[in-house]
Amino acid sequence: QVQLVESGGGLVQPGGSLRLSCAASGSMFSINAMAWYRQASGYQRDLVAAITSGGSTNYADSVKGRFSISRDNAENTVYLQMNSLKPGDTAVYYCYARVQFTGGLSEYQYWGQGTQVTVSL
Repeated sequence: QVQLVESGGGLVQPGGSLRLSCAASGSMFSINAMAWYRQASGYQRDLVAAITSGGSTNYADSVKGRFSISRDNAENTVYLQMNSLKPGDTAVYYCYARVQFTGGLSEYQYWGQGTQVTVSL
């Protein structure tokens, strides 16, 4: 099993910044990809940003130029730097990891518990 623990959410004014962190823990696994998703009240969960083990990134059009995803492979941690935040960014942000266990070929998906980000005056 792999556990994902997120931190860094909160309340911020429009135009402000927040940095989310997500640390993966467990044993005998490697992470092939990590990502951040978000789900606003009444809406589906959507991809915000993703990063592969090699560092390739992908962003939702709505956050390009404002958000930046990065990861520390040694610490199994992924970060989401969010700048120029807008009220429309308000949502619960979920960490996601696609992992492979040592000696196995299958990939498994894990989710964090979510952290609330609220952008408001």
